[in-house]
This record gives sequence, structure tokens and C-alpha cells, in this order.
Amino acid sequence: MGPGKAPENGSAVARTLARFLPSLLIVSGVCYDLLTPKAFTAVPFFTAAPLIAAPLSSLRTTVLTGLASVLATYTVHARFGSHLDADGVTEILTVATVAVLAAGINRIVRIGDLRLASAHEIAEAAQRAVLPEPAERIGGFEIAARYEAAQEGTFIGGDLYAVQDTPYGVRLVVGDVRGKGMGAVAAVAVVIGAFREAAEQEATLEAVAGRLERALTRESVRRGGVEADEGFATAVLAELAEPPQGDGTIRVVNRGHPPPLLLYGDGRVSPVRAPGAALPLGMAGLGAWPDRATEHTFPSGATLLLYTDGLSEARDAHGRFYDPERRLTGRTGTSPGALLARLAAEVRRHTGGGMTDDMALLAVRRP
Repeated sequence: MGPGKAPENGSAVARTLARFLPSLLIVSGVCYDLLTPKAFTAVPFFTAAPLIAAPLSSLRTTVLTGLASVLATYTVHARFGSHLDADGVTEILTVATVAVLAAGINRIVRIGDLRLASAHEIAEAAQRAVLPEPAERIGGFEIAARYEAAQEGTFIGGDLYAVQDTPYGVRLVVGDVRGKGMGAVAAVAVVIGAFREAAEQEATLEAVAGRLERALTRESVRRGGVEADEGFATAVLAELAEPPQGDGTIRVVNRGHPPPLLLYGDGRVSPVRAPGAALPLGMAGLGAWPDRATEHTFPSGATLLLYTDGLSEARDAHGRFYDPERRLTGRTGTSPGALLARLAAEVRRHTGGGMTDDMALLAVRRP
């Protein structure tokens, strides 16, 4: 992502400067003590050096910084005579004590970093298992998917996508599960698991939506409590007939989700809207009516973009929403992967890097 590079480069420069800061403090302390009368002390410089090195450097560097601080303290006092007075001994002991504490802090920080790295590895593995990256070509279509977490260091949340090549064509789902945390991740796994099974077995897209409805309802009841009444997910399902036998149509079932966008080869953009409103998945208890798929033309060279509201509800500093339909109008000749990378970059730039919701993107291009 283009806009993400500047903050990353700035952070790298800051970390580099911070690593040199302990040495700079020791040198500054020595200069300060040499240029001031004996009554003045440079101990604050010498104690700060190992404390700053502790969270930023290795144990070896932290220990060496502490030894250098102790040596510098002794040196600046020795210049006033061969015998140290009580103040000099106290200052040396103070710096030595801080150096030992800095070494302990370094160990604590390193153990925390290892645990955090392990947690990140587990999160990445969970993301690959629940939201695997689809192949670049499925059933004759060019495919790309992208997940952008609002919180840095987070890999997966309540947004979902899946692509399945089935006997009935290429079937897709993009959705947004209510809630956050592990409960939402568990619901995502349930929805995707049900989709992959139903997409292979059910002859119609409406039947696939029905299977997802029942699966999410069972999961909400199993979890009990508030989730039994409030667990739901918005979703849009699509079915594409595979080329060259395919007739160039898209069948779509929308369950309370933002409408997909159809990007034509000439730069036009058209929302793929459902004829009527529909409740999200998992809310059948509030009312029931049959799902009805709508058909839309999918010409060669066009791209179907499915997304979650993290894209359409991204706000800038003035509260203005990002409008994907307007922003994408006039763009031509973009591959699905490049399209999603550019969208992610634009949303980060639009929000100033302060996204408040996760964003799942799925693009399918018909060659």
C-alpha cells in the first residue's frame, strides 16, 4: 500500500535514532560534567542511557551501555582526584543499580515480544485457515481478495469472503458478522464452512442462502445469551456461469449487505441492487420470505466488486464517506489485484490511516 510506506519509513528512522540515543546521552553527560563545576552532576544522562537501550536493543547492547555509563561516571569523578568522595561513590552505585535494572527490563520486554510474535503467528495461521487467499484464476475468471483490519496487528475479525468453483458455476460470498472478537471469528468460520458445503450441494443460490441462515441460527442458539437473539450477518452471494459456456450473467442474492459494484470495461460503474430489502442472515425469527436471486449481465472485460461496509462507510476527518462508485467511475484496464490494492490505499489515505472498521474486498474479472 502506497500511503502505508511513509509512516513505516518514519518509524524505521525513529527506531534508528533511538538506538543511537544511549551513546549520545553518555557523550553528552561526559561533556556536561567536563564543562561544569564539580557541584554539578551528569548522573541523569548516565542513568537514562541504559534505560533507553533496554526496550530497543539486545541484552548484550543494554549491558554494554550500562557498563559504559558506570565507567563514564567513574571517569568524570576521577578527574577531580584519585580518591572518590561519598557523593561520587553514591552516583556510581546509582548508575550501576539502574544498569542492572535496565538489563532486567530488557529481558522482560524480550519475553513479551516473543509471546506477541507467537500470538501473531497464531492469528496469521487462523486467517489462512478461515480466509485462505483464493487462486488468481478460478473457473476461467480472474480473482483477487483482500482483508484490511482496522486495528494494526489484527489479522481477522468479523468480515468474510469465500470463492468456490462448483458444478453450478463459480460461487462467491462476502459478508459481515455482527460483533467483534473471537465470537465474531467463530461465526465467520461457521458461515464460510456452511457456504463451502452448500455451494457444492445446492442447485440454486437461494438454497445456499437458506443453508447459511440455518447454520448461523444454530450457532447463535449454541452460544446462547444475548447472541441467541442478536447474532446475525449481512451477506451477498453471487453465482457466475463459467466461460466459455457461460452466458455472461451474474445471479445475486443480497441479505442486507451493501450492493456489489459492476465495473465495465469502458469505465462505467453500476451497483448490482436487489429488487427489495431482505433481512440479514440469522434474523429469520423477525420475519420470513423466500430469497429471490436477481440476474445481471456480466460482459467480457467487466469486474464484479464485492465489499463490506468498511469500504463504503470509511470517513475522512470531516465525516465524509468514501464513495466507491464515484471513485471507481472512469477507471479502466485494472486487474483485480491492482484494483483492490489501490482501493485499500485510497481508503487508508481517505481516513488518514484511522480506519474504524475492518474491510473485506473481493474482485472477479471476466476475461
